[in-house]
Amino acid sequence: MIDQLLEFAQNHPLLVGAFVVVLLAWLAFESRRSATGGVSSGEATSLINREDAMVLDIREIKEFKAGHIAGAINVPADKLDNNMQRLEKHREKPIIVVDKMGQHSGAVVTKLHKAGYNGARRLKGGHSQWVADSLPVVTR
Repeated sequence: MIDQLLEFAQNHPLLVGAFVVVLLAWLAFESRRSATGGVSSGEATSLINREDAMVLDIREIKEFKAGHIAGAINVPADKLDNNMQRLEKHREKPIIVVDKMGQHSGAVVTKLHKAGYNGARRLKGGHSQWVADSLPVVTR
């Protein structure tokens, strides 16, 4: 098996080189993305309890109603630009952005930082991680 892999690499150096470049670029992107402002469920709980952090749930309304973090405000990601005034009173507080699995909240955090919400952070793993950690959700 290793012999075949080495033979393939020798016969197709451009293809292997392109693969290595793409792999390194992806790893660099993922490491940067995971390091920028993400908080774990435990850190989020601490921010909510100690610093009165606001939870911004950017999932669709149907998913939000099925279960969300207590006290969360629902503003679907595609409607954020039109609903920024709902966040104005929370400008000086930490804001924890929650999506389904932690994949789309980074873009919203970047948008919030550009709008002056410097305390915005994403929840690593999103709502799925919150539930997996057996933390409470409400449906009201």
